[in-house]
Amino acid sequence: MNSSSSIPIESPSNSELPAPSSNAAATRPFYWSVWRELWENRSIYVAPLIVAAVQVFALAISTIGLAERRRAVLLLDDPVKQRAAIEATYDAAAMMMIFVVFIVGVFYCLDALHGERRDRSILFWKSLPVSDLTTVLSKITIPLVILPVIAFALVVCVQVIMLLMSSVNLLAHGVSPATTFAHFPVFQNWLVMLYGLIAIALWHAPIYGWLLLVSGWARRATFLWAVLPLIVIQIFEKITFNTSYFGKMLQHRLMGFAPHAFGFHGEGHPTIDSLVQLTPGRYLGSAGLWLGLLVATAFLFAAVRLRRYRGPL
Repeated sequence: MNSSSSIPIESPSNSELPAPSSNAAATRPFYWSVWRELWENRSIYVAPLIVAAVQVFALAISTIGLAERRRAVLLLDDPVKQRAAIEATYDAAAMMMIFVVFIVGVFYCLDALHGERRDRSILFWKSLPVSDLTTVLSKITIPLVILPVIAFALVVCVQVIMLLMSSVNLLAHGVSPATTFAHFPVFQNWLVMLYGLIAIALWHAPIYGWLLLVSGWARRATFLWAVLPLIVIQIFEKITFNTSYFGKMLQHRLMGFAPHAFGFHGEGHPTIDSLVQLTPGRYLGSAGLWLGLLVATAFLFAAVRLRRYRGPL
């Protein structure tokens, strides 16, 4: 009966033990943290998808009378006006998508750190082997990387559908679809758009950093706390010094990337006719870009510190 208990139990030698592995490298916390944001915040891609569907539907309606409008455009003597008229719909689709993803990025950042404190899920996420730095970096990756990629992919898809629909309509009415491609350099415009999305994202980095900081600090009404200090500073400056430097600085941070990133033909012609007008060297050498990235880094560092010590609401 007791013979089994007398059998010696041999412990495995060191050579038989599995080699230790790096848990951080195996689980890839940053990669899965980014996916977590996509899983939990469907508006990141749902809102742009809805806008893309609306654009396609609107174009389907606008194809009524397209052939007549195209014939009228081709009668214009100025090729620049011809190109502008044909490109207008495609440019409007791209600009609308860029504006939408910016709005989505703003509201995402305002809720990114506040939401997990509000629903108390921060207790669960803090129990995982994911640092506060990794979490905050994964959240800033959404407006700086993921949203521009989504915007670019959707604009390309929408414009391809627009080209196919307009080509079919023109053929049905006896107009050559080649008139579109002759005045609308598709691949060049896509390259310009991709470059522009990167330039905009980097230029807006301090905006997203500030919104993340407010999201980690405010207990409620994150939008109010993000906007109110900016308004108060402008009012104080105007009353005290009768100047508006802070307001001009905010306006420059919103739209000031364009003169650095592109070489326009004067203020009255803000168009991109060729890839020569892309000026990445001047953009990367602008003080405003690097000052903004420095401020964004400071905001993110503060957001990491806040998340480390802030608990659920």
